[in-house]
Amino acid sequence: MMMQLPETTNQKNSLFNAMNRFIGAVNNMDQTIMVPSLLRDVPLDEEREMSSVKSDLDEGDMYSYYQLLKSIRRDIEWGVRCADERRKESMKITRAHSSASVSSSGSSCCSEEEDDEEADLEKQFQYHLTGLQGVLSKLTQQADVLTKRYKKELGIGGWGQ
Repeated sequence: MMMQLPETTNQKNSLFNAMNRFIGAVNNMDQTIMVPSLLRDVPLDEEREMSSVKSDLDEGDMYSYYQLLKSIRRDIEWGVRCADERRKESMKITRAHSSASVSSSGSSCCSEEEDDEEADLEKQFQYHLTGLQGVLSKLTQQADVLTKRYKKELGIGGWGQ
């Protein structure tokens, strides 16, 4: 019989928990911001926290960032749009590349390449996982900052500040 251990630091920092924190922050933002159009033309860089993680948006206003955060949440919850089409296209390219490399090189060379590729997969996974967790952490902070900023703009909460 296995005992369930308390949640470790690693579990608290898991990708699953990072996604849940982000989704929770965006849900809170979405529930707080009742009139998103009020965010139009409000620049992002008025707050130091927002300027630390600027996006590549041309508009550069809070409304654009609000829409971006909601879009990322939707992609996490429902998957990236057209992912199946991209996957099918990628598989076609991979098959074409594989058949070309098999016909142009010996089979012993391919098996060595596959071993190197498999050994590298764990490193690639760790690299991307670390990056994704970092990005999700920053996006979660930005959703929280955007929510606070909206409240400040409307004078909600924190009376007497």
